[in-house]
Formats: sequence, structure tokens, C-alpha cells
Amino acid sequence: MRIAMLAPISWRTPPRHYGPWELVTSLLTEALVARGVDVTLFATKDSLTSGKLAGVCPAAYSEDSTIDAKVWEMLHVAHVFERAGEFDLIHNQADFVPLAFSRLVATPMVTTIHGFSSDRILPAFKAYEDRVHYVAISAADRHPDLRYAATIHHGIRLEDFPFDPEGSDDLLFFGRIHPDKGAAEAIAAARRAGRRLVMAGIVQDRDYYDAHVAPALDGRSVIYRGPVGGEARTRALGSARALLHLVNFEEPFGLSVVEALACGTPVIASRRGSMPELIEHGVTGFLVDTPDEAVDAIGRLGEIDRAACRAAVAARFTVEHMADRYQQLYRSVID
Repeated sequence: MRIAMLAPISWRTPPRHYGPWELVTSLLTEALVARGVDVTLFATKDSLTSGKLAGVCPAAYSEDSTIDAKVWEMLHVAHVFERAGEFDLIHNQADFVPLAFSRLVATPMVTTIHGFSSDRILPAFKAYEDRVHYVAISAADRHPDLRYAATIHHGIRLEDFPFDPEGSDDLLFFGRIHPDKGAAEAIAAARRAGRRLVMAGIVQDRDYYDAHVAPALDGRSVIYRGPVGGEARTRALGSARALLHLVNFEEPFGLSVVEALACGTPVIASRRGSMPELIEHGVTGFLVDTPDEAVDAIGRLGEIDRAACRAAVAARFTVEHMADRYQQLYRSVID
């Protein structure tokens, strides 16, 4: 089986700190290569893989301002389709642009839909649903107007997230500093609960950061550590009392939720999007609908067994589970 894995080029694959689509692409690629699958990763030239790397774009456009996103995305996508005859299947992880190339080649194509930026992009997916096999990353993110081949949750390498049986008294916000992710809500909940909040993630909305986050940063009750990766990432996720994930949108999936649970850290999340698929209420965390419920959940964290949080990830959200499902899909599509 020869697979062309088409990664986005917003960030390097795997990302240095932020880049969830690139991270999932890397995890799946490495798992498949370890199983003996012949995978060529189409990504930025500075990307890392144990498979074969094919790149035309010198660096990620979110990391290098000299890279024109539109120009290099076209060159990047064209590259894989110009080589389509070398592969049994193209797995597109790079949103809707590659769909427009799909009828120009005979090679079958799977597209993982990592979410919809808005309904305005739906016509692009609808136009190619008879040609491309779509994968939803959660049941919540399946659009009712589209045809899907499968729903496959993301998986992580459990061994990359050491279990912390104790945690600490600190609460954690881990994600983009953006209204969607609920940074202000996390600050308010932690303040009302009388607990320190540690924050980590890229600033995606500078005006929002300046208005709602920066004024709260005092180095004592609210601390912002910026984007973190590597050991700092796992240490932050594992050393918290809980992850506050009070999102304000229908989140397609939440990698940080699964990563925190893997470390033994329970999650308090808004009951929106995929959160009910990831969190078992009262067992691995709490699903909340109001700010008052979030504060109440902080007071109930002693009810959660941190070992149960890790066990839930081991049972449902490992990279092995994800790779199993994708291999099954690949075989059915190729056959």
C-alpha cells in the first residue's frame, strides 16, 4: 500500500508548538510507517518524518512571513497530484483546496475534514462528495448535508504524556488565545474559585488578548507562559488540577483535552461540539452549560480519579486506534 499523505503547510509537520492539523498528520504518518506502510509525506521542506518526505515549500507560512500562503499552497497541492500515479491513495489533511484536483487523477482520495471555518466553504465539499471519501473527526462535526465514509477520532501517543497521579492546585488554560477558546471564561472561573490559573498557547487574536487576558496577568493568580512545546507542554498538562476548556464554539475535536486526560488531568468543558464525545461527565471531568456550573465543577474535582482519566484515553484515543481505523478505510477504498 503506497500512501501520499498531504499535510497543511501553515506549520511544520510535526509542529514545533502549535499546529493541530499538522500534529495529527504526523502522528498518523509515523504510526503507518511503523506498521510497514509506504507513506510519502507531502509537507514543508523542513518537516520531519520516518517515511519519505516530499516538499516544495521551504517553510511554513505561519512561521515565515516571506512565504506567500496562497502561492505556496497551490504549488504544494499541485506537487502531490502531479505524482498521483505513484500512489494507491492520496490522504488529504489540507482542507478543501485539494478537492478541486481530485477529478484530474485516477488515484482515490480520502479527506479528513478537520472542521468547517464557516458554512461558506461547504459548497466545495459538497461538489466533490461523489469523488472523495470524507472522514469526520467527531460525530458532532458531521455536517448533515455531506456524505461521509467514516468518523475517526484523533489519537495520541500515550507514551508521550507521562501520568501525573497528583497534579497540583493550579488550573490550566491550554489553547489559542481567541474568543472561541474561552480564555476570558477560564480566568473568570478560576478567579471565582480562588485558584491560580496557568495559561499557555499562541495569541491568535491580539485585540482579545489585550482586552481580556493581559489585564488579568499579575504573575501570581494568572500566569501566561506563551506557546509551549516538548517537555514544557506535557509538564503543563500533567501538573494541573484540571484543564478549563470553556469553549464558545462547536469544537470539532480537542487535542488538548485528550492530552490532558492522558496525563491524568480532568477536564471541565463547555457542553458543546465534540466535548460530550471526549469527556465522561463525573468520571473524567465535567460538562458545563453556565459559568456557575464551571465554578461548581472546580469544587468537585476531588471526585475525579486521575487514573480513570488516563484509562479512558488508553481505551479510545490512542494513535493505534486511529491508525487501525484509517487502514481499514484505506483498504475498503482501494478495494
